[in-house]
Amino acid sequence: MFKFLTPKSIKPPFARYSHGVEVPAGKRLVLCSGQVAITLDDQIPEDAGAQAELCFRNIAAVLGEAGLGLGDIVRINAYVTDRAHLRPYMDVRDRLFSSPAPASTLMIVSGFARPEFKVEVEAIAAG
Repeated sequence: MFKFLTPKSIKPPFARYSHGVEVPAGKRLVLCSGQVAITLDDQIPEDAGAQAELCFRNIAAVLGEAGLGLGDIVRINAYVTDRAHLRPYMDVRDRLFSSPAPASTLMIVSGFARPEFKVEVEAIAAG
C-alpha cells in the first residue's frame, strides 16, 4: 500500500518514524487539524502521556468520519510544550504505530491556546 522511504544515503531516523512515505496514485487524503487533549465535557488530563493518548483518540474519531483509522496515517506533526513531554508522547506514538511508522515531526513550542495543554497532534492519512 504505502512505500516507506528510508534512504541509505542519509542518517537513519532517530526514533520510530520514517523519513518519508509515498502514497500511491488514487488514494484519498484526509488532513486532520491539530488535536489537543480535551474531552466532550471539557476534561483535560494533567499527564502528557494521557494527553497524547487523547489527541490520538480524537484523531481516530476524525479519521473514522472518513472511514479511515490510525493505521492509515502517513504523516504526523506533534508539538509539546516542554522537553520533559517528549518521552511520554513518543511512548504513546510508538505503541500506536508499528514499524514501518509514518513520517513524523516532533517540535517543542512555547504553548497552546490554553496553558493546560501540553501536547497537540495533527495528522495526514491516506486511504
